Amino acid sequence: MNLYLDTSDFIAKIQLTDETGQTFSYEDNLGREMAEKLLSTLESHLKDHGKTWKDLKKITFMSGPGSFTGLRIGSAIVNTLSHELNIPLYDHKGIKHQIILPDYGRPANISQPKK
Repeated sequence: MNLYLDTSDFIAKIQLTDETGQTFSYEDNLGREMAEKLLSTLESHLKDHGKTWKDLKKITFMSGPGSFTGLRIGSAIVNTLSHELNIPLYDHKGIKHQIILPDYGRPANISQPKK
């Protein structure tokens, strides 16, 4: 199974491509709960196809530009999965990376904390 992940906004765009080339696409509106729910959402989609983390063979990540927080969360997850599963990691341009750094497309806009 190959994983494509785009967390550049509040909707996590996930594609899983199996060994036959069939692609399954998902759009999960995780909003402000992306950090808490993204891993379990990915695992749930894998389970829908009878797969586990160990069935992943390649990860592609849409590294930006986009939401500062979404890209930060997504890059942390794909970097960890790639490292722990010892599988290749690519950006959305097809370039292989050991680790992916988010490309925000501009300086980070840090807002005031909500009270």
